Amino acid sequence: MSALGSNPRIEELSRAANDAAARGALDSAEQLWGQVLSLAPNHPRALLFLGQRKLQRRDPQSARGLLERAGAATPDDPIVWLNLAFAQRALGDAEAEMAALQRALAADPFCFLALLAQGNLLERTGNLRKAARIYVDVLKIAPPEERLLPDVRTALERARNVVQETARTLDGFLQQKLEQAGGASGSSGRLDEARAALIGTGKIYKSEASLLHIPQLPAVPYFDRSHFPWLAGIEAATGVIRDELLLLLRAKKEGFKPYMQYPAGAPLNQWVELNNSPRWSALFLWRDGKRLEEHCALCPQTLAALEPVPLASIPGAEPVVMFSALEPHTRIPPHTGITNARAVVHLPLILPGDCSFRVGNETRAWNEGEAWVFDDTIEHEARNDSDRLRVILIFNVWNPFLTEAEQAAASALISGFYEFYGER
Repeated sequence: MSALGSNPRIEELSRAANDAAARGALDSAEQLWGQVLSLAPNHPRALLFLGQRKLQRRDPQSARGLLERAGAATPDDPIVWLNLAFAQRALGDAEAEMAALQRALAADPFCFLALLAQGNLLERTGNLRKAARIYVDVLKIAPPEERLLPDVRTALERARNVVQETARTLDGFLQQKLEQAGGASGSSGRLDEARAALIGTGKIYKSEASLLHIPQLPAVPYFDRSHFPWLAGIEAATGVIRDELLLLLRAKKEGFKPYMQYPAGAPLNQWVELNNSPRWSALFLWRDGKRLEEHCALCPQTLAALEPVPLASIPGAEPVVMFSALEPHTRIPPHTGITNARAVVHLPLILPGDCSFRVGNETRAWNEGEAWVFDDTIEHEARNDSDRLRVILIFNVWNPFLTEAEQAAASALISGFYEFYGER
């Protein structure tokens, strides 16, 4: 390339050819690159451009010769090999097409178009299942569809359909294998989740604590009720807690404040729509470890129901007890909490229907008077698709898999962190 670049005439023609191509004057660009090639027979950009023009003119034989020379001149350019693969496809040489695509992917393993073409080749040659494996990777690295040409979008949609069809076939095949292995149906939650991840219809959600992650704790989306013997008592008090909530809504609706209150200039990410918005609001009885007497005075029955509950206790952070209100047609986007040292309890109080809650792969519908406990460091989201307000009681307890000594240590770590930075 240095020898090519040292020729002023070649440099001048190359610039003119690039300018012409940028203006859409492809015939002029072709003529200029032809002049470059007459002066420098192995000029890689000239060979590539002229090879592409031969492809456009449906002359794959001439295109192949030019692109093979371009590949010899620049073996690390994936675009050259991709175009050579297109020429080989037009000539009906599947073996040579695959070899060219492999060279393109060796040069750039994340070359989206080469990977898509490889899956297409496998599909055309009857290797549908191998094509599906390739298409899984294609879908992972695909650019936004609005940036793709129509024919590429069509090919990507075909790839998506092949992946889905193959996943359904694989699911049925694996079900037969499970039954043959002694009747194991995969009915346990973790086997269902493992199978969904294996076939590509689901994923394994991990604990992602934004502040303190305790390693070696089970990543359990919804905890088993047996860990919380006091849960039935809370559920039994649903009626009296709801009555106090209704009084709060009538008498102190102003006590409900937007739950998300990021300051100006903070990176909002998924919270743009809900930041400082009444669409998701809360009224706290305990907040950041402090009891709000004005609100607590209006909820004696709620506090009595919570008396047997071992609330998490962290100076400057816990307990937290609140009524969480979600306006009609509002979605709380996927997010994770600050620490898996705690577990979060939800008790539905005003339940309009058409509301749901997802933790990891499991989406649950609410049932009146039924609470659940979950790990909020596993991705979760909530929806109120109804036309009325939804309100739940939320409070935090310790993760049931922590020992008392670990609870104390976690409390010291979190409170110490906040104290060090003067945040609470």
